[in-house]
Amino acid sequence: MSYYIYILSNKTNVAIYTGVTNDLVRRVYEHKNDLNKNSFCSKYGIHKLVYYEVIDDVKSAISREKQIKGWKRAKKNDLVESMNPDWKELYDFVIGAERGTDSSLRSE
Repeated sequence: MSYYIYILSNKTNVAIYTGVTNDLVRRVYEHKNDLNKNSFCSKYGIHKLVYYEVIDDVKSAISREKQIKGWKRAKKNDLVESMNPDWKELYDFVIGAERGTDSSLRSE
């Protein structure tokens, strides 16, 4: 089984959230649709997937999430920009990759 460490941001990329899941599409859907109305993401409009990585071991994934959460914001920004320099929404890319359809990163 694969596990995903992910970073979400709000529209202006001011607020970010780091999480871990075994189903990235489902979990980001939950964030985007504010299924937990009292959550940090819901409160601050954090719905845009801007970074993710895949890890095969659950303990390693949880450890990596904690590591990233402990970083200063500048280091988190550098991590996002290493994969996604323009902070584009990656959710459609992830859905396309999961379905085996076009998964190229296109300009919005």
